[in-house]
Amino acid sequence: MANLKEIRNRITSVNSTMQITSAMKMVSAAKLKRAQDAVTQLLPYANKLQEIQINLSASLDSSEGIYSQEREIKSVLFIAVTSNRGLCGGFNNNVIKRVKALTPDYEGAKINFLAIGKKAQEFSNKNYIESNLSEIPTGLEELFNNLNFASSSEVSELVMKLYREEKVDKVVLVYNHFVNAGTQTIMTEQFLPIESVEGEATSNADYIFTPSKEKIIEDIVPKSLNIQLYKAVLDSNAGEHGARMTAMHKATDNAGDMLFDLKLTYNKARQASITNEILEIVGGAEALNS
Repeated sequence: MANLKEIRNRITSVNSTMQITSAMKMVSAAKLKRAQDAVTQLLPYANKLQEIQINLSASLDSSEGIYSQEREIKSVLFIAVTSNRGLCGGFNNNVIKRVKALTPDYEGAKINFLAIGKKAQEFSNKNYIESNLSEIPTGLEELFNNLNFASSSEVSELVMKLYREEKVDKVVLVYNHFVNAGTQTIMTEQFLPIESVEGEATSNADYIFTPSKEKIIEDIVPKSLNIQLYKAVLDSNAGEHGARMTAMHKATDNAGDMLFDLKLTYNKARQASITNEILEIVGGAEALNS
């Protein structure tokens, strides 16, 4: 059995850890509320824009528009959205695992990797830094320090530019979708080319296009793609705080259980020590009397 000093040191250490994890849980809970509100406020606009795009796409040939053209896949770009920090369970690792699982599907094609978040950038530096196109930026972890539509749109505009210039033939977006504080699901979305949605239109009515269909496509598709990436980043941000809050809650509970066991061990050791001292005193007194 460990001596009393060692047990006291462990109790102090675990107690300090429990205070830290408890504080981190409360911070994540506060940030989660703001992040969840941001996603909720964006959804009506994003859904309506998607509805318009679906109705529009149903009346067009799938090959119309630069962003809908299917090409031979010679170069693929993965956009992975992770967090800048850890201590959030398998939140980041699940995204990395999904990208690794998807890579064999594009055997023979050049794989490029655009990282949003420090953890994704660390993975990119180890695996894709030499194969990435020179136009692909690094350091996008700063995006989360001032998360807004303008900064997100800069990334999506760059991706669209790479696709228009045929430097990439397909773009796949991988991120965590926020379900609730305890659940995040990995989403894999084809960002470019825009997938055909024929048969999914909400109405069979004929449309009169003003201005022309080409002009509408030119305006609405880039906006829709900008919103798609922004929504994914907001979704991932909310999922991160939910995952961290859950992880810190579990860590705090585990630290509490460990603290209870340590205090029980300490009390047993202290009782045993006192008993031994009493026995030694009684034994010494009997020796003197004899």
